[in-house]
Amino acid sequence: MNVYITKASKYLPNNPIGNEQMETFLGLINQNASKARRLVLRNNGILTRYYALDEQGNPTHNNAQLTALAVQNLLDGEVPWDTIEVLSCGTSTPDVLLPSHTAMVHGILGGHSVELNASSGVCNSGMNALKFGYLSVKAGNSANAVCTGSERVSAWLRADKYENEVQLLAELEAHPAIAFKKDFLRFMLSDGAGAFLLENKPREGALLIEWMDAYSYAHELEACMYAGGDKLPDGSLKAWSEYPAEAWLSESIFAIKQDVKLLNENILLKGAESMRATLDKHQLSADDITYFLPHISSCYFKERLCEALKTVGIDLPLERWFINLPEVGNVGSASAYLMLEALMHSGKLKTGDTVLLSVPESGRFSYSYAFLKVI
Repeated sequence: MNVYITKASKYLPNNPIGNEQMETFLGLINQNASKARRLVLRNNGILTRYYALDEQGNPTHNNAQLTALAVQNLLDGEVPWDTIEVLSCGTSTPDVLLPSHTAMVHGILGGHSVELNASSGVCNSGMNALKFGYLSVKAGNSANAVCTGSERVSAWLRADKYENEVQLLAELEAHPAIAFKKDFLRFMLSDGAGAFLLENKPREGALLIEWMDAYSYAHELEACMYAGGDKLPDGSLKAWSEYPAEAWLSESIFAIKQDVKLLNENILLKGAESMRATLDKHQLSADDITYFLPHISSCYFKERLCEALKTVGIDLPLERWFINLPEVGNVGSASAYLMLEALMHSGKLKTGDTVLLSVPESGRFSYSYAFLKVI
């Protein structure tokens, strides 16, 4: 059974926020403007992003609402919601621990009973949600599926979540990639949602999903990006539930953190290794890819990834890359959805073109790929 992405949509909350406006929405840590912000933004190349917050830092949407709005934009009165058989949603930032994010989205959409799948994790949660829908349709279990990736991370990035953090700014100046750690992640991450409609019959402009692959290196590497716990000297994570309640704030247990040294040593290396493996598996070369859509968390990594791929024999010129990070920011599990949605509505695609989606996840180093063909 063939599976097609027949429609793509997005929902980005409120107005785009420029670099000079960020701390108005996120607040000042200890009432001081970040000394690192300009250096971080210069390296990540992000010009605007979206927050589900007003200027006083009050939430305007939760994650489930963002996702439901993306689904409503996807169907747009053209496809009746009551014909959808599967709802598969991925996110790094669910509104609550229980029930699942997907169940909360379904509760907003209402209407009828539908099969649910909830994918957790970091950036690959959106791709995992897509793969569930893809496999369901491909197996003939369902005729269609709505798949989403979404993040509402801004509430996690508010200043009051970080007031107990100690900033190591000298280390930042020596190594720009330290910008990913704790407070500095505040200038990387954005809110939004993307959605795809998968069907077993094509529509005009549809993309055939040729295959999807995923690779994990958790058997080799310890956690790199994490929240709801802290890393111990042996590299293991101690869960939030094992800390006394007063430590949740004093030690910023729920803050998103990243082991920058581990990130720099492995994110590109394993990315190149996994991409070489997936192209070899399907007997493809760089010449077979019309558009390469890599989710990169920062423009800092763009040319470095290009060079890392060359070391394993994958020469993909930057003119064949399609990235919208500067305009929408790093929206985690939604980023692949937002890139493909933008490409599908750009007028660039023509019959026979191919698209390779590439999503790395630094949680414990995993990588997802999807190869698509315009029919």
